[in-house]
Amino acid sequence: FYSFLYIYKFIVYRWPILHIKVAMSDYDTVVKGPLKLKSDSGIKKKKKKSKMENEKKLLEQVSKTNEVSTKEKFEVKSTKAEIKFQQMQEKMQKERILQKASMTHKQRVEEFNRHLDSLTEHFDIPKVSWTK
Repeated sequence: FYSFLYIYKFIVYRWPILHIKVAMSDYDTVVKGPLKLKSDSGIKKKKKKSKMENEKKLLEQVSKTNEVSTKEKFEVKSTKAEIKFQQMQEKMQKERILQKASMTHKQRVEEFNRHLDSLTEHFDIPKVSWTK
């Protein structure tokens, strides 16, 4: 009876191990054939269209846009206030240019020095020293 239990336990517990080859090499578990990553998910690649068809479509679109642009030409018209504003800006710019051109650099420096002399001492840069 003891031998029967021993044989029974051996068969039950070791049976899956008996089917495995004893001398397995690393190359026995290699998967041969292509990898199936998507596993038939139903996703198919779209067919590529020829470049000639794409170029023809682009040419047609460009010709259509040219027709539309020739039919509708918009002129940007500014209002009276905008025109007056631009005229005043040009006038003021001309005056500034003439004023700057009328004085030499030396005259501008002298005028700037006179302006600095006319300011109060409150705006002067105080003396800074480490020793008294």
